[in-house]
Amino acid sequence: MSENKEPHVAKFVYDFTEGNKDLKDLLGGKGANLAEMTNLGLPVPPGFTITTEACKVYLESGAEPAALRDEVSAHLDALEAKMGKKLGQADDPLLVSVRSGAKFSMPGMMDTVLNIGLSDKSVQGLAQQAGDERFAWDSYRRLIQMFGKTVLGVDGDLFEEALDKAKEAKKVAVDTELDAADLKKLVARFKKIVKAEAGRDFPQDPREQMDLAIKAVFDSWNGDRAKLYRRQERIPHDLGTAVNVCSMVFGNLGPDSGTGVAFTRDPASGHQGVYGDYLQNAQGEDVVAGIRNTVPLAELEQIDKKSYDQLMQIMETLENHYKDLCDIEFTIERGQLWMLQTRVGKRTAGAAFRIATQLVDQGLIDETEALQRVTGAQLAQLMFPRFDDEAKVEQVARGIAASPGAAVGKAVFDSYTAVKWSRSGEKVILVRRETNPDDLDGMIAAEGILTSRGGKTSHAAVVARGMGKTCVCGAEELEVDTKRRRMTVPGGHVVEEGDLISIDGSTGKVYLGEVPVVPSPVVEYFEGRMHPGADDADELVEAVHRMMAFADRKRRLRVRANADNAEDALRARRFGAQGIGLCRTEHMFLGERREMVEKLILADTEEEREAALRELLPLQKKNFVELFEAMDGLPVTIRLLDPPLHEFLPDITELSVRVALAESRQEPHENELRLLQAVHRLHEQNPMLGLRGVRLGLVIPGLFTMQVRAIAEAAAERKSAKGDPRAEIMIPLVGTVQELEIVREEADQVIAEVEAATGTRLKLAIGTMIELPRAALTAGQIAEAAEFFSFGTNDLTQTVWGFSRDDVEASFFTAYLEKGIFGVSPFETIDKDGVGSLVKAAAEAGRRTRPDLKLGVCGEHGGDPESVHFFHEVGLDYVSCSPFRIPVARLEAGRAATQSTGSDHR
Repeated sequence: MSENKEPHVAKFVYDFTEGNKDLKDLLGGKGANLAEMTNLGLPVPPGFTITTEACKVYLESGAEPAALRDEVSAHLDALEAKMGKKLGQADDPLLVSVRSGAKFSMPGMMDTVLNIGLSDKSVQGLAQQAGDERFAWDSYRRLIQMFGKTVLGVDGDLFEEALDKAKEAKKVAVDTELDAADLKKLVARFKKIVKAEAGRDFPQDPREQMDLAIKAVFDSWNGDRAKLYRRQERIPHDLGTAVNVCSMVFGNLGPDSGTGVAFTRDPASGHQGVYGDYLQNAQGEDVVAGIRNTVPLAELEQIDKKSYDQLMQIMETLENHYKDLCDIEFTIERGQLWMLQTRVGKRTAGAAFRIATQLVDQGLIDETEALQRVTGAQLAQLMFPRFDDEAKVEQVARGIAASPGAAVGKAVFDSYTAVKWSRSGEKVILVRRETNPDDLDGMIAAEGILTSRGGKTSHAAVVARGMGKTCVCGAEELEVDTKRRRMTVPGGHVVEEGDLISIDGSTGKVYLGEVPVVPSPVVEYFEGRMHPGADDADELVEAVHRMMAFADRKRRLRVRANADNAEDALRARRFGAQGIGLCRTEHMFLGERREMVEKLILADTEEEREAALRELLPLQKKNFVELFEAMDGLPVTIRLLDPPLHEFLPDITELSVRVALAESRQEPHENELRLLQAVHRLHEQNPMLGLRGVRLGLVIPGLFTMQVRAIAEAAAERKSAKGDPRAEIMIPLVGTVQELEIVREEADQVIAEVEAATGTRLKLAIGTMIELPRAALTAGQIAEAAEFFSFGTNDLTQTVWGFSRDDVEASFFTAYLEKGIFGVSPFETIDKDGVGSLVKAAAEAGRRTRPDLKLGVCGEHGGDPESVHFFHEVGLDYVSCSPFRIPVARLEAGRAATQSTGSDHR
C-alpha cells in the first residue's frame, strides 16, 4: 500500500444540515440531495455523510483517514442527541442504515446495509418500542443477512437457502407469512452460517457493525460489478463513493405504514400527473424484490390522505426546485411521511424531449438549459423504427447491434438477388457471412443487413449506419451458406432463401418470421411528411422540432453530409445538411462501370488508358451535375479516387477457378487470364497502407485529371443553367506537401482549360484529407498548397493506433473493452488523447500558415455526439456525416455551443 497522504480538507463528515445539491463531488449524489431536502425543510430522517475524499484516502492507502473515527463519533453523538436514543441501546435502540452514494448514479452496483444497531439485546427493545415482535426479529434477520453477505463476504445463497427451508418447514410461500418464532429460529441459523463461513461471530457491538459497514461500502467502489458498470457508463474510476449514515424509519410497522417511489412526471412519456407505486406495511427492499404487488401511487390518497397530500406538495416543491423530473423514494412510518431520496429521474428519449420543452414553457429553464436536457443518442433512438413490444416473437440468434432500427424481409444471400427482388416490390434482408464493396447495391436495396461475422466497425456496419440501414453483425450462432442459399439457426432449423426474418439493429436480436414494426414519426417529420399536431405522436414531433430549432440557433459548427449521389444529397438536405462534406467517387465506379475500370487497369498502352478514361469522363460528369443540382448553393466536397485498384477487380480465388476451368475445357480465357495477372500484380499484403489515394493519381497518368475535368465541366454546365455550384476538390491520403503540389498543379491546368473552353469563371477550392499522422504533423507545410483540410478520422485512427478496422474488432476489441483499455471503440468516439491531439495540432498549424483555412471532418466521428463536442472545442468549421445522423450532429453542435465548462449533466 502507498503511504497515507490525506488531502488538506476541513473535514471528512458533513451533517445533512450542512451540505447542498451542488456538493455532489464531495457528498455524492445521494448525500448532496438528502442535504438539499433537509435545507428545504422537508421531512428527512436525520443523518450524516462521509465524503468521497475519505473514500479516496482509504482506497489509496488501505486505511481510513486518521481524523475520520473522531469525526464520525462526534456526528453520531449529535445524531443520538437529536433522536433521544443511543445506537443499539437495549431498551429503545437507534438504528441506522449505511448506504453508498457516488457522484453519478450507479444503481445496485455498490453496497448498502440496513438496521445497523440490532443485536441479541436490542432486538428485544425494538420489539417493545414497536409493539411488534415479528417486525423486530424480521429486521434482525435482514441485518444479519445483508451484513454477512456485504461486510463479511458470506455467500448470499446460503442465507437464501436457509430462508427457503424455513418457508418449506412452515409450508408458506413468502417470508411475510413467517411469524416471530420462525424468525427467531432463522436468526439463530443465520448466525451459525456467519460463524462457519466468516470464522467469527456476528458482531454484537453496534459501533463495530457501523464501522465495518462503512469500510465495506468504501471497498464496494472497486467491486467487480461497480468497475464493470463504470466502464460501460464511462464513469471515471477515481471519484470514490460517499457513505450516508441515516437514522432508520420503518414502513413495515402495520397498515398505517408503507413505502413507495414517485415521479413528478411520467418517465415514460413526460406527461404530468401522479406516477409511482406504493406498498403498505413494507420496506423498500420488498418493493424491489417483487414479493408483493404494489398499488398505483394515486391509491395512497384513499389509504392515507394526509400523507398523500403532503407528498404531492413535496413533489411540486422538488420539481420547481430542481427544475426537472424528480425520482423520489419515501416511507410512511405510522402516518409520518419521510423522504429517503430524490434525484433527477431517468427517462425515455421521448420523455426527455417533451419534458425539456414543457419546462421552457413553464419558465423553469431557458433554451440553453433545455439543450442540456436532451442528447443526440436520445434523438437517434427516436429516429429508428422499432418492433412492436407486444408482438409474439421467436428469437433465434443475437449478434452485435451495429445500426439501429427494425427490419423485416425475405432472406436473400447475394447482392444480385437483393436488387432483383427489391425491384419486384419484395422487401428483403441481405444475409452474408460478411459484406464487401461489391455488396453495395444489395445493401441499398435491402431493408436490413445480417452478417455472421464482423463487428460495429465492419464494412457492413459502417456502410449501414451511413445509409441509415438496419444492421446486425457478428451473429456467430448462424451458419450462413451462400452457395446453397440458406442459413442454419440454433436448434437446426434451416432458413431458406425467401423465408421471412426480422432483425433488430437496436438490440442485435434475430427473429424468425415477420415481427410487426412501429414507424418513427420523427423521421417522417425530418422527411417533411409529418407536421406538429395534437395527438401523442405529433406532440413528440413538436418537441423535437422545437429542440432542433433551439440547437440551430445556438450552434457554431455547420453540419454537412457524406453523400455520393443526388438521392442521398436531397435526403440530406431535407434533414438539414448545409452541404456535402464527402462525396466518395469510388462508388461511381461500381456496377456497370466496373468493366470500364477493368479496361483502365488492363491498359498496356497510353492510347488504351486514355480511351478508358474517355469512357468514364461523361459518366462521372453526369453524376456531378446531378449532385450540384441537388446541393445548389451549398458546398460539395468531392474526394478523388481513394481505394486501391484491386477492389474493382474480381476476387482472386474466384478468378483463379474461372481460369482453371476454362483451361481444362480448352475454352477461350484470354481476358480472365489478363485480369488474374493484374490481380496478382496489384495484390498487396496491406492495401490500407499501399497504392491508394494520391499515390494512384501520381502513378496512373490521367486518372485524377479525368476526375477534375468531370467536376469542372459539371460545374460549368450548372453555372450556364443559372445554378450555383460550389465544388471543392479533395485529394486523399496526402502525406507530404510535394504530393499535393504536383496534383494541384495538374488540376489547376485542367480547370483553366475548362474555363477557357466554356467561357465560365470557376471557383473550385482544392484541399486535402488529413488522414495520416505525417500529414497531421506537417500540416503547416501542407496548408501552403491546400485551401481546406478535411480530417479523415477513420483512417487517421487506423494509422495512429496501427490496426485495421476490418480486422481488430473481431480479434481483440472485446477483450480491450472488457479490461477497460477502451472505454468505447476509438472508431465510434474519437480518441481525444491520441487521434484528437493530432487533429488539434494540425488545425492550429494549418491556420498559422493559412488563417482562412477551412477545417472539417468527414469520418464516422462526424455524427458521434461526444466527438462533435470535441470538434467544436478545437475550432473546426463543420462536421460531415451520413444523412440519417445529420439531426444528431445538429443537436449536439447546439449542445456543444451552450454547454458550460465542466458540466456533469448526464
